[in-house]
Amino acid sequence: MTDQVLTLIENGIGRIRLNRPKALHALTLEMCEAINEALLAWRKDDAVAAIMIDHAEGRGFCAGGDIALIANSAKADCVEAEHFFFVEYRMNHLLFVYEKPIVAFMDGIVMGGGVGISLPARYRVATERTVFAMPETGIGLFPDVGGGWFLPRLPGRIGAWLAATGARIDGADCRVIGIATHYMSSDRLEAVKDAILAHPQNLFAILNDNAETPPPSNLEAMRPDIDRLFASGRLEDILTALDADGGEWAAKQRAVLNGKSPQTIKVALRQLAEGAAMTDFADNMRMEYGLACHVIRRPDLVEGVRAVIFDKDNAPKWNPATPEGVTDAMIDAIFAPLQPDRQWTPLPDLQG
Repeated sequence: MTDQVLTLIENGIGRIRLNRPKALHALTLEMCEAINEALLAWRKDDAVAAIMIDHAEGRGFCAGGDIALIANSAKADCVEAEHFFFVEYRMNHLLFVYEKPIVAFMDGIVMGGGVGISLPARYRVATERTVFAMPETGIGLFPDVGGGWFLPRLPGRIGAWLAATGARIDGADCRVIGIATHYMSSDRLEAVKDAILAHPQNLFAILNDNAETPPPSNLEAMRPDIDRLFASGRLEDILTALDADGGEWAAKQRAVLNGKSPQTIKVALRQLAEGAAMTDFADNMRMEYGLACHVIRRPDLVEGVRAVIFDKDNAPKWNPATPEGVTDAMIDAIFAPLQPDRQWTPLPDLQG
């Protein structure tokens, strides 16, 4: 068992505490395996009434996944990266279908893998320290870990905007659009957790009793512009709308999109359109695993991670460099199903 995540039962609560403070609790393969193992054991344990996910020491919540491993594997044979995605997506699915109530305390950075570990939870608590984002298009990836399911189900075109731009939103924003089910001050969290541990059967009531009205949401004011300018599922149409608008906000979004991978913005927009039509979360994860296996074999992922994570020059040279260069045939190839023996499957206990 790894010490990168602490899994324990405390008075009827199965606790999952992310414990990689120096990496802002970013998920490793070992963490995903340990979480799967604990959740499967607790499913059958009548002594466990509910699950609580938070972070242990240091700043939280979870800044993503093991991007360095993925990029280094992508430079080689992709085997390690594919295995990581396979296990992580099994964890995302297990959390989504879990029969017992799960509460995730999204206190701090919630990005990438942190989104995948919190959004499937029945209860999701945001605070004034919450910073939520799916920044994958900035490193040549796409908003995975269930983004194809969750993002298109947000109000209006917020999901498309978040996916394309990697925009960061705060706890008040998360509460108003339903990413969070509750909002409370971070200084309340320890008392709330203690109350849940003392009275697990009162989990929902304790969260409700301690919920606060968040401050005004900045995102609410942007909603009309987001819905109007990101209305299309085609990147070229969005860019045309932003250019035609002439406003300061539109110009800022245009500048942001200029720095992202055109290929993976197009992947993300189609991913959200296809995910919106799905009725089974497992189908979405199967699609995303196929996308991951294809995308890591294209040049943008290695180049994006080089520019943003390794060299930090923030000057990726995307290939193709323009939206026009990303053809429909290229996107179709990325969405092509994997061979049956390579496809993603849920954990054996959850199949059928």
